[in-house]
Amino acid sequence: MSGARIVVIGTGYVGLTTGACLAALGHQVTCVDVDDVKVARLAAGRVDILEPGLEELVTRGLAARRLRFVVGARAAVAGADAVYLCVPTPMGAGGAADLRAVEAVIAEIADVLPAGCAVVTKSTVPVGTAQRIRALLGRDDVPVVANPEFLREGTAVADFMHPDRIVVGSDDDAAARRIADLYRDLSAPNVITDAASAELVKYAANCFLAMKLSYVNAIAELCERLGADIVSVTEGMGHDRRIGRSFLKPGPGWGGSCLPKDTHALVQVAESVGFDFSLLTAAIVENIAQRDRIVAKIAGAVGGSLAAARIGVLGLAFKAGTNDLRDSPALSVTSMLAAHGAEVTAYDPAVREALPGMTVVDDPYQVAKDADAIVVLTEWAEFTKLDWGYVADLMQGDGVVDTRNLLEPRTITDAGLSYVGLGRPRPARVALPSPSGVAS
Repeated sequence: MSGARIVVIGTGYVGLTTGACLAALGHQVTCVDVDDVKVARLAAGRVDILEPGLEELVTRGLAARRLRFVVGARAAVAGADAVYLCVPTPMGAGGAADLRAVEAVIAEIADVLPAGCAVVTKSTVPVGTAQRIRALLGRDDVPVVANPEFLREGTAVADFMHPDRIVVGSDDDAAARRIADLYRDLSAPNVITDAASAELVKYAANCFLAMKLSYVNAIAELCERLGADIVSVTEGMGHDRRIGRSFLKPGPGWGGSCLPKDTHALVQVAESVGFDFSLLTAAIVENIAQRDRIVAKIAGAVGGSLAAARIGVLGLAFKAGTNDLRDSPALSVTSMLAAHGAEVTAYDPAVREALPGMTVVDDPYQVAKDADAIVVLTEWAEFTKLDWGYVADLMQGDGVVDTRNLLEPRTITDAGLSYVGLGRPRPARVALPSPSGVAS
């Protein structure tokens, strides 16, 4: 379907990326939101989401008149070939996905959708949502299609334009193929299936990745107790094509806008059909335990007690390349530090807002001033380029806890600091000469 008329409802991370990329593929795209201030900013080409290439795509789409932004979905859907639902589906009570935003949109547009217009769920929704939407629509002439997104923050535009696969599911095969045809200029295999299977693909993929991360964090802890090096262990694992290299880096726990809510949602879905998904539940428990282990490492770096300790934090976003703080493991760790009485000063190149329980500064060296320990919580490359000798001069302690194994241990120890990574042998600290020339 060339030059299709598409309406994207929701201009958050998924919706804006979807709309801008579909416009880049030559379709006529209208993006809808309820926030008139946000719509005005987007219509002027101002993108507040930190995502490489996204602002450029929005600017090009606006200039080519293939992309526009409006308030209100009801008028926007007139004449549409497809309406994409990209509204929030946050974690609700008991871990289930909260579908109130989806249901509100359907209630708003159900009676004005053109006959034959496909309603496409792009947001992550539980298995059975397509069936639920069909019931809410009450129309046999409007097909419902599940088309889950697989966008990683920091690489979302590249992920959309160069996907591993395109999954489209519907109980109306013709509608599924029509939506798949929207992406025909992309070189990727199509998986065309039923709606329930397409909905489950997203959960199955994300939960597998969460379990992989929890597993490697557990292996890192085992490395520390056995004297092995996680870097060598994961290198050896990654050469196995059945395992692969991705998601094999230990860290302070997984977070962000997807994995926490998707893991809890799938556990809840499993429970609803009488299945005890203990494997996934264990991954969630392990993820919580990982943050406790990180806090214990930081406490060890300052002598055992965090009370009144001055902790400098590098990184707050849940991953590098984004300003997204949703379910960031860094924020979980900093809140735990504050709860133990630590004084936290933090820096992140993409975060300038005030946050509870800490002081946020705009210079990475400010976190080091009089700090008892420095903690790396997000893998920003700029932290590898810091002058660690200068950092050592600013600190009153000497501990560097690298929860991302981002730094070169020898660089830290050569600066006279003590390096603590995850699953790595602790290198000996280099004794620097005192000002009098006598070794300290």
